[in-house]
Amino acid sequence: MADLQDELLFATGVGELDEGLVLARPDPARTQPSTGEPDEETLARARALLAAHPVADGYNGLSRALRGLTYYDLELGENAVCTDVPRLRAGHVGALLWSLHPADGADGDGPVGAVLRRLDLAGSVIRAYPESLRAAHSASEVADARHCGRVAVLLGPADAPAMGDSLEILRALYTLGLRVLTLTGVSWASEAGLTRFGEQVVREMNRVGMVADLSGACDATIRGTLGVSKAPVLCARSAARALRPHPANLSDDVLAALGAAKGLCLVPLTAEQTGPTVRDVADHLDHVRAVAGPHSVGLSGTYDCSAAHPQELPDASCYPRLVAELLDRGWPESDVALLTWGNMQRVLRSVEFAARAARQRRGPSGARIADLDGPRAPAALPG
Repeated sequence: MADLQDELLFATGVGELDEGLVLARPDPARTQPSTGEPDEETLARARALLAAHPVADGYNGLSRALRGLTYYDLELGENAVCTDVPRLRAGHVGALLWSLHPADGADGDGPVGAVLRRLDLAGSVIRAYPESLRAAHSASEVADARHCGRVAVLLGPADAPAMGDSLEILRALYTLGLRVLTLTGVSWASEAGLTRFGEQVVREMNRVGMVADLSGACDATIRGTLGVSKAPVLCARSAARALRPHPANLSDDVLAALGAAKGLCLVPLTAEQTGPTVRDVADHLDHVRAVAGPHSVGLSGTYDCSAAHPQELPDASCYPRLVAELLDRGWPESDVALLTWGNMQRVLRSVEFAARAARQRRGPSGARIADLDGPRAPAALPG
């Protein structure tokens, strides 16, 4: 029933299911940027909207940032990081995807051991703050955490080398809580696209219920994954290449393909990928919404990842300022609700639905990279 509700939500928009929330949808071509700071009325409207539809932040590096601190207190506030409980509350953040990507040069372990250590650290941080943070492994657990006044934390994305080219390790990582895997840095998802083993990885991710992250992947891998996957994918840190030619940003044709596949582009709040001001970020959100559709755009704070942020968005408390900018541009509240919360919930539920269907059809895959992508044996000589 939840999945049927999600399909209705996708078709009608969040606001159309909540009377009193819907505004007329403006023509995207007529949407204009604001010319200055939002007034208090618009900020109050933004905060009220976020109270009903909080932010599901698609990429946060807090657990990684805490590794370098000998002492921290996230409940009282921690100046050494951009994300703590007071700022999450002020920003109306209801859910976070915690990156398990390694910091540059930070991990001396092999990729499998490194991700296990990062999973352990993330779990320890969450358990240390039970009144504020709650581990979540599904869309329903994310919703439950929000209803209990906790910030839901989903683990991932992690880098694809963490699965060691082994579907058995992939399944073990899922059992340990990993929910998002970035398909880069491996031989089976490269400039040439997905290999036969890469296709098997995507199918097994569909079967267990792990989300594929395609940020930083080449266009061939993105298109290959969209062709194979029976579940929506996301790009955890990608903006519009048409506005800013960063290698992790997406071209318009890829954005359109992502939208057609009901995937999700999470626009990062970083100066490098989107620009130095809140208006630059909003320009990217406008563009992705226009090209991929309002059902395929989300937010990726990218806080505590050693990235510079737009001057008006320095930490996780600043989401009301961004939402106010969008409201000033004429975004309907229904589209803002999709941006902040609805789209992420839809993707998570759709991935879970696809996994249940796949598990009814087949068991765990025993495919091995050496069998599918290894060198062909030489033909036997006659005689």
